Parts: sequence; C-alpha cells; structure tokens
Amino acid sequence: MSKQICCIFNSAPHYRMPIYSIMDTELECDFYFGDWLADSIKQLDFNTLNGFKKILSINQIPLTGFEWQTGVWQLIFKPYKHYIITGTPGSLSNWLLACLAKISGKKIYAWTHGMKGNTSTMGKLIEKMFYRLCHRILLYGNHAKQNMIAEGFSSEKLVVIYNSLDHQKQLVFRKNLKKTEIFSNHFDNNNPVIIHTGRIQKSKKIDQLIQVVANLNMTDIPCNLVLVGPNADSEGLETLPEDLKISKNVWFYGPCYDEAIIAELFYNSDVCVSPGPIGLTALHSMTYGCPVITNDNFSGHGPEYEALYPGKTGDFFKNNDLEDLNVKIQKWINKDKFDKKSIAKMCQDIVDAKYNANYQIDVLKSTIK
Repeated sequence: MSKQICCIFNSAPHYRMPIYSIMDTELECDFYFGDWLADSIKQLDFNTLNGFKKILSINQIPLTGFEWQTGVWQLIFKPYKHYIITGTPGSLSNWLLACLAKISGKKIYAWTHGMKGNTSTMGKLIEKMFYRLCHRILLYGNHAKQNMIAEGFSSEKLVVIYNSLDHQKQLVFRKNLKKTEIFSNHFDNNNPVIIHTGRIQKSKKIDQLIQVVANLNMTDIPCNLVLVGPNADSEGLETLPEDLKISKNVWFYGPCYDEAIIAELFYNSDVCVSPGPIGLTALHSMTYGCPVITNDNFSGHGPEYEALYPGKTGDFFKNNDLEDLNVKIQKWINKDKFDKKSIAKMCQDIVDAKYNANYQIDVLKSTIK
C-alpha cells in the first residue's frame, strides 16, 4: 500500500528529530528536506528515518525575496493524499504545489509560524493568499492563531501544534536531578544564580544583563551570572564584567552540548534571563524547573514565549528598560524554597502538557484524517 503522507520541509534541524521519528513510525510519512540550514544549527541524521527520500535544493530568486525548492511541485503526481510542508509564503514552489493540490483534491498542511502581525501590508496580503490555499495551518503558537482569526481565518482551519525538544530524553535527566555545588564551588559563594543559554551575540543583549547584575551587586543584592554558549559576535563583552568590577560574579561557561550538564546548570539556577529574543531556550529551561524572564516585545520572540505565565513560570520586563529588568530579577531570586518548588512544578507541567513530541503527534493524528 502506498504511503499517504508526504512531508516537504525546507531544512532538517537536529532538534526536530524526536517528532520526525514518531511521524516516521506512527504516520509512515515520506520525507523530503531542503538544504537550507543556519551555520549554528546541527543537522539531523537522515538515515535514521525510514521514510527519508531526498534532499531538494533551495534556490533564492534574485531581487524578489522569494525562493524555489527544486522537485517540489512534481510530488503532486505521486499517490500521496496529504502534504505537510514548511509553511513559507516566500516559497514559490510551495505556491505551485498548493494550487495543484486544490485542483487535484489533495490536502496541504502548512506547518508554520503563521501571521505574527509584524509584516508590511503587501506581506500580509501575500500571507493571506497563500494560507487560504492550504487545508489546515499547523501553528507554533496561539498568538498567530488570534492574529489570523482577526484577519478572517476560520478557527477550524488553524491548529496549534506548539514546538518541542527531545522531551523523553530530558525526562530521564530530570528524574535524576538533585542540587549540587556546581555554582558554589565556582563562585565561592552561595548567592542566587541567573543563567543565560544560547549563542553569546549582540542581538541577545547580554550587555544589559551584565549591567543589571552589576547594579544588583552594587546595591547589596548579591547574585551570580552564568553564560552558557559559544561566543559569536559579542566582541568586548567578556571585558565588561571586569570594567563593572563584578568579574568574580560572572562565569563565561562557554559552549555545552552535554544534556546532563545543561540539566544540572538549569536545575541549580534561580532564573533564566534573556534580555533579547527568546525561543526554544524557554522550553529547555522550564523542562528542568527554571523560570524564565524576557522582554515584552512579543513579535520579536519565537512562539515559545507563550509558555511564560507572568508570576507563575516567569515574567516579562519592559523592553530595554534595565530598571524594570532589575525589579523582575529581584522578584525571582528572592523566592523562598517552598515557592521555588511550586514554580518548578508549574514550569515542568506546562512543558509536559503540550510542548513535546507526544502532544504534537496526537495533534497530527486528529488533524490528518
């Protein structure tokens, strides 16, 4: 019997291996991947998917902002009934595939960020036209769903599938977590610890975080900061703690890809702070019970910011307002042990409920009938 579901994605990031693996076994999908991948993102091993078929190269169309993925539209002539695609309105090959699907009675499911509300008038028109060609829109978050409902889309057409990391693997590490002396040994104190993970680059506004940590320490609110991740384009940042006289309170940990160590770092931290945009880091932190603080410029974040419930699993500070960030950090590092235990459970419960591959496969099964 021929497979009925064809997946056409523009890239194959390693972090999506858990959901693709379940789709491979439980939905028996065929997979076609594009060759687009940012330098900082690890690619998954195609050979682990029984349904892997081919790499389809992506070519940028000069001076247009559009792209073309070779070999996509021809797949409409294969005996698939359902096509799950990366829902990029800028892909002309996806437009042609969606038009041909309409004619042939097949169904397109666009897996996408959807309409975030931060595009131009022309961009919004293009988005609306493309998404109307699709049978269902699989969205990473509720913010885009509400935007699209406001633009006239039916709620039935919009399915929130969220995002996920390797939740099952992380649960194994979480089960064995315990408080350690990893920070007290390094800093030689027992001060509260603020953690930031991800590439150390200007867009993340790490300088703002270092400045606030300096201000806290200067006003007799002792705390430490650990920065986990490779240094990208943050020239001069490593000298800033010294300039502010808090070098003993800042640990440039460097890159870390060992999940056991990452789990230990999150679990022993009091709060994760991202002054700039945040995405999957929010899920990673909350999985291990660490609340998250980030800015209130929601259109600049990945959809994972929706996992933050102010006062419960984290907080939002006024974008670029260091005084407000200072207040929010004080609030979270001063929690007592009872509060921290309750907060950790709330963080974990949210991830366990819907930000995982098991939830996503249930959504796919109920959507693709």
